[in-house]
Amino acid sequence: MSLRLPAITLLTLLCGAAAASEPRSGYDYLPEEFQAMQDDSFENPGMFTVDQGRELFNTAGDDGISCADCHGPDGEKLDPKRIARYPIFSKRHGGPVTLQKQIDLCREERMNEFPLTYDDPSLVALETFVRHRARGEPVNVDVSGPMRPHYEAGKRLFRTRIGQLQMACYHCHDLYTGANLRDQVLNQAQTNGFPTHRLLIQDISSLHRKFRDCFATLRAMPFQPGSEPYIDLEVYMNARGNGLPIETPGIRR
Repeated sequence: MSLRLPAITLLTLLCGAAAASEPRSGYDYLPEEFQAMQDDSFENPGMFTVDQGRELFNTAGDDGISCADCHGPDGEKLDPKRIARYPIFSKRHGGPVTLQKQIDLCREERMNEFPLTYDDPSLVALETFVRHRARGEPVNVDVSGPMRPHYEAGKRLFRTRIGQLQMACYHCHDLYTGANLRDQVLNQAQTNGFPTHRLLIQDISSLHRKFRDCFATLRAMPFQPGSEPYIDLEVYMNARGNGLPIETPGIRR
């Protein structure tokens, strides 16, 4: 890996860690032309997925029920503040529930639809549409009480060396934030733009898909989307970005 860094001193590492403690969106690390692409709803390719999700949201299932029946046409009754709180802890389900999982639970329990596998394209489209409805709302994940162990588990995974390269998420996204990795600048891996359109794959990417891609980059065996380790990691990483505005669909490398 061609990681180009200035001479690393103890002071450099301490300053980098301090900077990483202040949430900063990946948007800030993009070239101006990509920032402009994200800002323009006509140029942002992620809006295609938003439109797909909107159509699914308004379309009735086999029992004649649609998401819009509860949440209004085009989700006009959805609460942006509530969307910004996910993942949330559910006593009923005994653990964290991500926004994508909540959408599938609503489909299953309220629309009598069969559950879909995590990261099914329809669920990703619906998640993208719903989170887009909260665009601009500050991320606000509560990690107190029973959510705390999941936050701590996600933090441990974020800092655990994995794969043949024996690197952790922490190395790229805390320790070396701002350094050049090939043709891009390493950012803090904040999640406020997800689901996001990734230029590298020219497709929308859920957060768990990005986790799998990062694991593959480090030559590590990835977990399955929707697995407990990835949900814990999502809890930690979303809470790590508390206060950042939701940008879905973001543009990222």
